[in-house]
Amino acid sequence: MLHLPVFSKIDPWKRCSAVAATVVLCTAFQLPTLAQVSPAPAAELSHSAYLLGSGDQLDITVFDYQEFTGSKIILPDGTIIMPMVGAVAAAGKTTEQLAREITARLQSLLVNPVVTVSLSALRPVSVNVAGEVMRPGTIQLRSLTTASPVVGSIVEIPSNTTEGTPTVSTALVAAGGITRSADIRHVVLKHRDRTEPIIINLWDAIASENAPPDFILQDGDSIFIPRLEAGETLDTRLSSRSSFAPATVRVRIVGEVKNPGEVRVSPDSSISSAVAIAGGPTVDARLSRVAFVRLNESGQVERQTIDLSDLIDNYQIQDGDVIIVPKKNSSSIVDSLGRIFSPLGALFNIINGF
Repeated sequence: MLHLPVFSKIDPWKRCSAVAATVVLCTAFQLPTLAQVSPAPAAELSHSAYLLGSGDQLDITVFDYQEFTGSKIILPDGTIIMPMVGAVAAAGKTTEQLAREITARLQSLLVNPVVTVSLSALRPVSVNVAGEVMRPGTIQLRSLTTASPVVGSIVEIPSNTTEGTPTVSTALVAAGGITRSADIRHVVLKHRDRTEPIIINLWDAIASENAPPDFILQDGDSIFIPRLEAGETLDTRLSSRSSFAPATVRVRIVGEVKNPGEVRVSPDSSISSAVAIAGGPTVDARLSRVAFVRLNESGQVERQTIDLSDLIDNYQIQDGDVIIVPKKNSSSIVDSLGRIFSPLGALFNIINGF
């Protein structure tokens, strides 16, 4: 009677090489050889320069060893914990480098381990956004969905990349969107691992077929949106409809509208559409003398009287604009405001010139 030796559950190849009789049995059971092991599809591998860090989520596969396969999140100390291996340093490595490190650590336990590591979710990324955005400063971006198969520090986003990836465009949205004075033709991206800044023409992304690549950001990156030079203009209606613009702007509407107060409107809205969002004019509204008050970029107050009798105009609303709809037969706009309780008392002197 043949007595076979007992071998570790996690070493099928060692079980085949211990004694000749075992080799014969393993051959009979046709265990796979390394030549028969199919590598993971290329789409599942990351060949990028993205450096892993705390908070990144990984999918680790060790072929034919379920106990080493699974999802791992890189801990605050930059490591992941592997069964029977312990802590493995992951921060600062690419997925390929980490796969090689895990392979080396498993060599003493397994015979020719086949290891793949892929990035399944990106860690939060802190970047600084300065210049012509609504809320400049440091923002934190988090991947809300599965990361794309190829994630790099400076790469073009593939078409199948999911929303939520930390990119230049998502950073601008998180910063409240661009202002009307933003020169998005010369957006400056400074990457922590590059000495030379990258200049991105985001205007081409909305105004031509030559859209620039969107760039994936990493911790420590910074974005600067310059201001248009004096005399330079861009199509503000086109830019206000872009994904870089703020979702809404705040406008205060007082006087003879059904729902006076602050309303939020899309940045490409007209004065008449803002009045409509405020419930529309009352029957007492004097639409031929609607007042429009704006604080311009130089800090000066601009005042205009607009005829909205047809509820049609070509003006474009900006954040902070004030619209005053007076009452019929009132001697001035201030008279119509006298019966309205609102925090606009400080504007009475400003608009008294009407």
